[in-house]
Amino acid sequence: MFFRDLSGDQARQTIDVEQVFSGYAMTQGELDRRFSGSMSWKTVGGRDYLYRKRRDAWKSLGPRGAETEAIALQFHDGRTRLQERMAGLAARLDAMAPVNRALNLGRLPLIAARILRALGRANLIGSGIEVVGTNALFAYERFAGVQIAGAHLATADVDLLFDARRSLRLMAPEVSLTGVAGLLRRVDHSFEVMGQGGFRAINRDGYMVDLITPAPKDLMVKRGRSRIGAEATDLEAVEIEGLAWLVNSPKATATVIDARGYPLTMIVPDPRAFALHKLWLAGRQDRDPLKRERDRAQAHLVASLVTSRLPHLRFDDPALAALPRALRKQSAFLTEAGRDTGSGPSRLEPDW
Repeated sequence: MFFRDLSGDQARQTIDVEQVFSGYAMTQGELDRRFSGSMSWKTVGGRDYLYRKRRDAWKSLGPRGAETEAIALQFHDGRTRLQERMAGLAARLDAMAPVNRALNLGRLPLIAARILRALGRANLIGSGIEVVGTNALFAYERFAGVQIAGAHLATADVDLLFDARRSLRLMAPEVSLTGVAGLLRRVDHSFEVMGQGGFRAINRDGYMVDLITPAPKDLMVKRGRSRIGAEATDLEAVEIEGLAWLVNSPKATATVIDARGYPLTMIVPDPRAFALHKLWLAGRQDRDPLKRERDRAQAHLVASLVTSRLPHLRFDDPALAALPRALRKQSAFLTEAGRDTGSGPSRLEPDW
């Protein structure tokens, strides 16, 4: 059995959590967009001026008067209102977390969740980085309304696909300096990059984070940036053949729930592109045999989710044109082999 459907209670709770989390994320986004930094009065030359601070830079909004006093009032009242809303929604998520755990909805490993949240707060998820590899399965199971069997989800690393073409201007200055390595050390101070210019960081528990990027078609063409941070000690993305197909394929966004019962946003490649890419990897003779078998199993698993639970996603969709035509033709083999591999018979006893 590859996967099983969510129960009615699980489905209802998942929808409720996503609605609350959506409200929280929207409120947080509005707070960051409209009310970041601070605003205060400063006396210059014996006269009061209203100043706004953003990213350590102060800017004068003008001398004290009816207009600037209204601006200051709107800023402070608006920020307080949004902070109160965020606090209420945060309390709701706190109350939902133990219920999520009791219903076995907490799926994503905690270390992976904390890493993705740190990347999200740094405006990197979806604007330069997406999740690939085994952890993407947590998003695909949410799309399909199922839970994938644990054997297919076991992993001790997270693969981050870096699209060097994307603009990174919205990063905070400290993130621009230390990059992914700095964010990882905020999550767990034991993370260390494996060698200068390495693409992998590992913590004391052996959990690994890999930064990968597509290899260029023309090896003579000048490569784009391979690091997010300016420091030479940041992770340096390793170039891997075939990743351009995932970078250029449609993206999908899902709300997943971590092992403590808290939601987060995950952005992954289109599940059809994932399945076809995994099938391609499984056919490479230079790949580790054990990894080839895992690639093949994941390809069939995701293809079976698409055909049985997501029939609106067709493998002949023009949106998949970034993948080679020969690879797309193999979708018939994937979809046929993936039929009837989903839910098995229900258990008649509790999981004593």
